[in-house]
Amino acid sequence: MYMAYKHFHLLMAVLSVSFLLLRYAMSLKPAAMLQHKFFKIAPHVIDTLLLLSAIMLMLTIQQYPFVHAWLTEKLFAVLAYIALAVMAFRGRTAFIRGLCFLGALGWLGLAVRVAITKQPVFLPAF
Repeated sequence: MYMAYKHFHLLMAVLSVSFLLLRYAMSLKPAAMLQHKFFKIAPHVIDTLLLLSAIMLMLTIQQYPFVHAWLTEKLFAVLAYIALAVMAFRGRTAFIRGLCFLGALGWLGLAVRVAITKQPVFLPAF
């Protein structure tokens, strides 16, 4: 089951990032498609499935945030990614939205690095 959860999690992660990139690109020039119901609902469904698959993986490998440093750091990186991604769409100016978008990608990069290496960058090993 581990491999099935892992591949599903990776698929949802790719879809989540793809939707972020697509929606951000569409937001640069107001696009009528962005107001379509699909683009409002799909990211929430994908992110929910991503979270559920992460929980299933966590339970399968029996490693938990606040117990294992790498998973704690990945959790914080994902939370920062989410916060900045939200601000990339709700920021007051185009400059702030752009900075938030780049920041979100940076935190996403950290989450990917930590997920691959299982080694935290900022947190000391517990």
